[in-house]
Amino acid sequence: MRVCAYPIVLSCIAVPHPNPSPACGRGALQIKQQRGAALITVLLIVAMATVIAAFMAQQQGFWQLEYENGRDRAQSRYIAEAGVDWARAVLADDKVSNDYDHAREMWAMKLPAIPVEDGEVLGSIVDQQGLFNLNNLVRNGAVSAADLARLQKLLSSLSLPPELALALADWMDADNVTMENGGAEDGYYLQLPKPYRAANRPLSELSELLWVQGFDAQIIKRLSGFVAVLPEHTPINVNFATAEVLAAVIDGLPLQEARQIVSERKDHPFKTVAEFQQKLPPNVGQNAAAELTVSSKYFLVEGHAVQGQGEFFAQALLLRQNIWATVERQSVQ
Repeated sequence: MRVCAYPIVLSCIAVPHPNPSPACGRGALQIKQQRGAALITVLLIVAMATVIAAFMAQQQGFWQLEYENGRDRAQSRYIAEAGVDWARAVLADDKVSNDYDHAREMWAMKLPAIPVEDGEVLGSIVDQQGLFNLNNLVRNGAVSAADLARLQKLLSSLSLPPELALALADWMDADNVTMENGGAEDGYYLQLPKPYRAANRPLSELSELLWVQGFDAQIIKRLSGFVAVLPEHTPINVNFATAEVLAAVIDGLPLQEARQIVSERKDHPFKTVAEFQQKLPPNVGQNAAAELTVSSKYFLVEGHAVQGQGEFFAQALLLRQNIWATVERQSVQ
């Protein structure tokens, strides 16, 4: 029995069966399939981990860039807003120095770009009382006939329709009575495709003219160097007014004479209104002293700052009544 059993055991171990059973085949196939599925699973996990890692790295880059841009914008905004405080200090120093304002003063000179770390800053102070104040057109809710005529004369000198002054007067006055030959009240505006009413109040800013009959962006651009929107009635500073504004405000002053005065004042600004009146032709402007001045209290400050990827513009209207100017309105973008 021992001799017989030994070779049988060897044959079972060493020699595979020539015809394996179906159960054994299925078992081997299942093992191979399981190994393949495991390999595919591992590859998918590795691929997913790679994608997630790449996405995380990309998002980190975006977050870093967003942080840097936000930081740059914040710094640009602070720099631009700081320009307003700089302007207040400059104007305060000027107020202490003298009682008249002109284009040869330090504050009126536009500064070149000042380099800062990874950027630059620009700033300027622009007198606003050398411009015709459109809000002078209506006083206490009623149209000022004298200022209406002045604005019409200014419009004509700029080759613009004088009827625009009538439409603007109706837009601002307190009544609902349409002025003849160009006025427009609620009856006109309520018939528009998108109806609205006349404001019946002073202008808040120059862009509001877009709502007024006859005005468009091109006309506003043409007017921008000659008119301003100030919150109260203001006289004209003869040291800054253009020839067109001077000729419009001073009855009987020809445009050519006004241009001559503007040319001469570059080197010799006027210290008093009386000194200016001496430059006028005989019997011209003798009753205009109340509408003229040599000092200003309204100024427009503009600041532009670039810091890295950040860029900001700041604009402020300053009112200087005493020494330190106050901010009447301000915008930052």
